Amino acid sequence: MQLVPPSPSRHGPCAAEPRIGWREFDHAVPGASDALRALGLAVDATGLEKRLTELLKVRVSQMNGCAFCLQLHLGWARKAGVPDPQLDLLPVWREAGCFDARECAALEWAEALTRMERAPVEDDLHARAAAAFAPPELAALTAAVAAINAWNRIAGALRFALPGSEGAARTPLTD
Repeated sequence: MQLVPPSPSRHGPCAAEPRIGWREFDHAVPGASDALRALGLAVDATGLEKRLTELLKVRVSQMNGCAFCLQLHLGWARKAGVPDPQLDLLPVWREAGCFDARECAALEWAEALTRMERAPVEDDLHARAAAAFAPPELAALTAAVAAINAWNRIAGALRFALPGSEGAARTPLTD
């Protein structure tokens, strides 16, 4: 199998061209962005730690290969107080030793939900997550993971221009 590198673009030698802009998406599917933002605000309103939800959004965006969401949520994670060593070691969180038990339970839950097409969420995993989170917290955590997976599939598939890059539209997501 021969690998074909992406063609060079104005975003750099390895960057793929956006397929559609955020603004075009928002006009094509009115209300979709608002609905997903509302889901995120509903999670925030539960009181689940912003630092934790941003950590999950970064990890899920890494797993799904969504550059737009990864860049956006790395910035928000830093603003929420996630330390750089945790962000640096997030892909290897199980071995890193810098995540507490609650963070590990949340990351394991987020990864399992993101990979549901490969395997069901087993009862023992649910029991571990439920031991770390009260039922309303686990529900909020689940909604946060669902929301970022939806955003990853939209922004990743359509290759939204990276936040802050030349030609990227300012959006309610990045303002």
